[in-house]
Amino acid sequence: MLMTTTSTLENRPVRQYLGVVNGEAIIGANIFKDMFASIRNVVGGRAGAYERTLSDARRIAMDEMQAEAKKLGANAIIGIDVDYEVLGADNGMLMVCVSGTAVQT
Repeated sequence: MLMTTTSTLENRPVRQYLGVVNGEAIIGANIFKDMFASIRNVVGGRAGAYERTLSDARRIAMDEMQAEAKKLGANAIIGIDVDYEVLGADNGMLMVCVSGTAVQT
């Protein structure tokens, strides 16, 4: 399935708009990731564990959105928007939300 953040697909006119589709993923950060991220913040460098968690959450959300689009008979999703939020009383949860328009080209 073609997926893009743009509102059109070059050389592929949209034949039918099927509706807005979305996907969400909420993933908690654990104490070990927090501890190692704190050490990284002190000594510098990238927090690889958090980057992997963020990447996993984004992939899960995109997969959910794609599955919803397939149910509608879409072969593409255009206008994709990705949002990130931190949730929870101690900001211990990461939420990734994606949305787009399912279309047939």
